[in-house]
Amino acid sequence: MMSLSSVPSAATMFQAYASISTAITMFKTMIHQLVPQQVQLFIETKIRSYFRPNSSNVTLVIEERDGMGINDVFTCAEIYLSARFSPEFQRFKITKRPKDTGVNVKFGNCGKITDSFEEIELVWKFVNVAQKSILRFQADDEGDFSEKRSFELSFSKEHKDRILNCYIPFVLNTAKTMRDEKKIIQLHSLSRNCYSSINWDSVNLEHPSTFETLALEPALKKIIIQDLDRFLRRKEFYRRVGKAWKRGYLLYGPPGTGKSSLIAAIANYLKFDIYDLEFSNIKRDADLRRLLLSTKSRSILVIEDIDCSVTMPERSETRTNYNGRSRDRDQEITLGGLLNFIDGLWSSCGDERIVIFTTNNKEKLDPALLRPGRMDMHIHMSYLTSESFTVLANNYLEISDPLYNNFKEAQELIEGAQVSPAEVAEQFMKSEDPHVCLESLVKFLKRKRITNNGGANTTHDDKQLQLKRIKPLSIHNSLHS
Repeated sequence: MMSLSSVPSAATMFQAYASISTAITMFKTMIHQLVPQQVQLFIETKIRSYFRPNSSNVTLVIEERDGMGINDVFTCAEIYLSARFSPEFQRFKITKRPKDTGVNVKFGNCGKITDSFEEIELVWKFVNVAQKSILRFQADDEGDFSEKRSFELSFSKEHKDRILNCYIPFVLNTAKTMRDEKKIIQLHSLSRNCYSSINWDSVNLEHPSTFETLALEPALKKIIIQDLDRFLRRKEFYRRVGKAWKRGYLLYGPPGTGKSSLIAAIANYLKFDIYDLEFSNIKRDADLRRLLLSTKSRSILVIEDIDCSVTMPERSETRTNYNGRSRDRDQEITLGGLLNFIDGLWSSCGDERIVIFTTNNKEKLDPALLRPGRMDMHIHMSYLTSESFTVLANNYLEISDPLYNNFKEAQELIEGAQVSPAEVAEQFMKSEDPHVCLESLVKFLKRKRITNNGGANTTHDDKQLQLKRIKPLSIHNSLHS
């Protein structure tokens, strides 16, 4: 039996503890000084892996963004999993827009969803983390907060090849089918989220414009539709000639001639989403590049009134800040930054994209925007003609008979009045009686012609000159088929 006299005293135990602690501290110091950091991490990893239980599962991390672009696997996974509810999820985001056939379910918090594929058990986990990002050139800024969303797919490691080669393609194809079945065209615009970061926000495109209802000359409609169809089927052609699969259109002409309606008609015809880009909230080329790269393929980028939407510094100007020091190109928005996405190196990031510029004053545009190959088609949206007037009258009044009261007279007056479709549409909406509308339109056109001719009556020669002026070549194509 051990006696109390054999137990070391407290002082002796404290001295032994101090000696051991000193030895350990010296040993750690020697390790840090003599052994490289990479070797230390390697040894630590090996020790941890030795004591960690051997897991039989593999986890695939699917992040929302792939560098500066969108990860299509994440988008498809979100669509695919939205139709698979799980009791482990206690919070969902449910939305329904006017044209949606059903509710849209998205994940509101982190959670797990189980799935099976060919008797393989799979577990999906949704992760949503708020993170703060500070760009290197924002030394004085606090940075922007943004959400980092991702999916984690876990399964037994023995099924790794089966999941990568069969299950992932199955998810992609299923999501594409689900997306096509309820395809609703979205109109995207810029907005700030709760973290004050600028991102795209969307609403359903409710614009009913179609090529059938557009007040355009039939020949011009045909040219545009043929060009769109040719663009869609020429993927291999663009690849063969070494061009990005995109198409640029410049719509120019007086206000009210239907430029916005043509954009909506193109979107409805192609079933492409629209991204309406406004420069008022964009401060740097870096922000512009990030936003443009986040647009999806099979979409239309629209910049309306490009001549007055923003005053961009010339590329040749010296970039200096208030202290006289040179400024980083990424700290301001420049014309070069926009053009680089249109047909520069960044233009190849994405397929089946259409870029549309609109302007009321083509002569005010920077010559760099009009360079051959930059805007493939220049479409002149001219004043109303007799042919386009017939389409407009049929749309609003449901008449196209030239023998109808005042119809023939209005059709003749249209040619020399230099009147826009919006002005005629305003007259057609004054009454539900077609006769009253046409009578009002005839009076309006007569006043318009007198105003255009400075109060003088229009002669036959004047009319011929006006016809030549208001019916120029309506379309210019810079990429021949």
